[in-house]
Amino acid sequence: MFQALADPARRSMVDRLCKGPASVKELAEPLPMALPSVLQHLQMLEASGLVRSEKTGRIRTCRIEPQALRSAEDWINERRILWE
Repeated sequence: MFQALADPARRSMVDRLCKGPASVKELAEPLPMALPSVLQHLQMLEASGLVRSEKTGRIRTCRIEPQALRSAEDWINERRILWE
């Protein structure tokens, strides 16, 4: 999961998806890369469990998986308690 979030383009996609579901086209629009590259980034996010997608017709819609973010947050908070 942290490897998936290490890339600025993937973090940008996650930021957008935190506002609500989006199509691959919507996620690709602000990024300076070709669609195949965007799809590779999305595959990494899906493999990490942060994002899931579903295809209806020709449109693939992506959604954030809040539970995955919560588990990362929990891990960070546990470390923060130990560090402080």
